[in-house]
Amino acid sequence: MSLSPQFGSIVPSPIQTPSPSAYLAFNGGANDFAQQYLPEIYEQEVERYGNRTLSGFLRMVGAEMPMTSDQVIWSEQNRLHISYDACTVVATGANNAATVTPTVAGVSVVVSVNDTVVLLDPVSGAEAKGIVISSTPGPIAGGGLFVVQPFANATFAAQGIGATGVKVFVYGSDYTKGTTIGAGVGNSAARVSVDPSFTQFSNSPVIIRDQYVVTGSDMAQIGWVEVATEDGASGYLWYLKAESETRLRFEDYLEMAMVEGELNVNAAAAANYVQANLPGTQGLFAAIRARGNVEVGFTAAAGLDNFDAILKNLDTQGAIEENMLFLQRQTSLDFDDMLASISGGFAGGTAFGLFENSEEMALNLGFSGFRRGSYDFYKTDWKYLNDASTRGAIVGVNSIEGVLVPAGTSTVYDQILGTNIRRPFLHVRYRASQGDDRRMKSWLTGGAGGAMTSTLDAMQVNFLSERCLVTQAANNFVLFQGI
Repeated sequence: MSLSPQFGSIVPSPIQTPSPSAYLAFNGGANDFAQQYLPEIYEQEVERYGNRTLSGFLRMVGAEMPMTSDQVIWSEQNRLHISYDACTVVATGANNAATVTPTVAGVSVVVSVNDTVVLLDPVSGAEAKGIVISSTPGPIAGGGLFVVQPFANATFAAQGIGATGVKVFVYGSDYTKGTTIGAGVGNSAARVSVDPSFTQFSNSPVIIRDQYVVTGSDMAQIGWVEVATEDGASGYLWYLKAESETRLRFEDYLEMAMVEGELNVNAAAAANYVQANLPGTQGLFAAIRARGNVEVGFTAAAGLDNFDAILKNLDTQGAIEENMLFLQRQTSLDFDDMLASISGGFAGGTAFGLFENSEEMALNLGFSGFRRGSYDFYKTDWKYLNDASTRGAIVGVNSIEGVLVPAGTSTVYDQILGTNIRRPFLHVRYRASQGDDRRMKSWLTGGAGGAMTSTLDAMQVNFLSERCLVTQAANNFVLFQGI
């Protein structure tokens, strides 16, 4: 007997036994309704990408503080001592003296008569010292300059000091006995009062939003999946599985926006586009590029010499003893190779037997921390720089390969507490008041899933945050960048 219409190749069997003629594939399309043997279905998801979340960096190195304004402003100390770069030195023709004029914009002359100074020529390496015999205080645009007489019986030019690009700094003063500081000339000339100065920086928060929507009909069609999500949720979920991942992605965006944020310099010229008219915010990478240090092309081959150059530069800045290295995989391996290459047991590329290695244990070729000079460094991989969906997708020209973050703290004024407190150099400021906390908001709208706010036959899960990153003392940070 033949079936009409004929569905596939199904042939009824008198007994329950698997046979090629009584089997229907689960993915057989229109024949699915007639299958006799259901396949075994795995309910549990396979976590093929491991932990997919990228956030956690700022929780390790920073803090969070509320604010109530559209802008956060902080002040940073300037250097204590008086020095000038890129000065011009012109001989006056009398007593071997020379007129010194700073040329860096925004600099004011605060040198006093009788100050003793050092002149350094970075090109020739020459050094000379002298005493200030006259001074015209004020900004360089207003004629600020000073005249120095050398201690040696020779002009500054004869001592190897060039005419441009000279560094000058004050190291003390010299007065004769029984003199006063008055309004006269020579030893009685008035000293310039040096007021402490500071530099102000600011940043503005951005509003970060996301939304997940599920229709009422889809909510009524239950499809169970056993999950174990990165935020600790486990068990069987159906449509809220996607809501959970939207929340995880949004939490990553909260950190990624603080790391990658850029100021929109074209905002004023983009009035025709609401989105393009937003001012943006300065993230970690942008702050280091603008006010910090950038190390280009660090490799194990150049290794220790490159790293020592970084240390010498840190000496000229805050010289913070403890620092953390958050690195991309290749840069982390370069650090391991650099450290292994200078160990006593290094031979043929292996530091066997050192650092608690032995024949009975797996060889440890990695370093989690080390000390060089007067600095301690703690090294860890930064998943954000390795993940293929973010910075790990491209490694090479201008890629971000790591960041050095000082582990110290700074003193800031807390508006909530009304006092000075110590905070890490990195901290997130979020908008909050007694009426509304915008650190991390979530709410339901629509007309399904328990939400009764509109006639929309769907449930909308809304997420919002308003925040910015304060990167204080960026001169102590180092950004490792590819070539």
